[in-house]
Amino acid sequence: MKTLRFGIEIETVGASRQKLAHAIQGAVGGHVSGDYQGWQVTDSQGRTWKVVPDGSLSGGEYSGEIVSPILTYQDMEALQQVVRAAREAGARADASTGIHIHVDGSRFEAKSVTNLVKMVHKQERLLETALGVSATRLARYCRPIDAAFIQRLEARRPRTLQEVNEAWYGRHNVAPQRYDSSRYHGLNLNSLFFRGTIEFRYFNGSVHAGEVKAYVQLVLALAARALASKAASSKRRDFNPATAKYDFRVFLLHLGLIGEEFKTARTHLLKKLEGSAAWKGQRRDRRGSGGEGTPGSEGAQGGSEGAQGGSEGAQGNAHEALAA
Repeated sequence: MKTLRFGIEIETVGASRQKLAHAIQGAVGGHVSGDYQGWQVTDSQGRTWKVVPDGSLSGGEYSGEIVSPILTYQDMEALQQVVRAAREAGARADASTGIHIHVDGSRFEAKSVTNLVKMVHKQERLLETALGVSATRLARYCRPIDAAFIQRLEARRPRTLQEVNEAWYGRHNVAPQRYDSSRYHGLNLNSLFFRGTIEFRYFNGSVHAGEVKAYVQLVLALAARALASKAASSKRRDFNPATAKYDFRVFLLHLGLIGEEFKTARTHLLKKLEGSAAWKGQRRDRRGSGGEGTPGSEGAQGGSEGAQGGSEGAQGNAHEALAA
């Protein structure tokens, strides 16, 4: 996941585009240029950060979409500094804002794109709930993966990106357009065929640097798993709100978000879910002489976590519940 390139678009309200541009300059250096239509920051490495208007935002002149240049995992701290600078300049998130993350599509072939679609489709209810996607955004700007698209993928088993294109659009689209209506899905493949990136649109707006980092790490982990997998299942998993926190934690470990490095990411990604991160269901203690409970039926219910997470499953359960 750390070798994948990415870009991010962060929608904000509360600060003018000019003010945002100067805040970004303070974080990344370089120089600022622009006008009322949009501002650019050429950073100390010669890369361009943009702050552009977006008519869907509630803030009018006091709103803007921050568009990053192409970034690598090594740029994560710089990205967090940009987010912090924007917040200090008065930027905030509201119901009109979202975050879109793009992953470089150049390493994806038909199999890996299909793997990604199936993985996301299988876990989509859990993803949407963990990320707190509102009903309004689900209905309009980040719709769930289309059932007909999944059916076409399953029936055709595409071997080429052209066949994935046909499954996505329902026809062979030789000239994809930026604003094709199919772009308004949480997982947007119109972006792959138009500009060569896979776009994830599920994320609510945020000017919290830790949340933004967690969102990027989740997307990169999903993409890396899709690239590495031989196959994937698209069957939707049953969604149980009572066990959602545990279920999503197991999924994050399966993606490789294991250990101290990703502890903060797990905390942010799990905090909106109900239940316990460490226990599948209601804890059933066995009372011993020491008075401390032991994890009842957890061995049968959560055994796969040990295989997926190594020592994380054996050692981290109780501590993870507190951290989450």
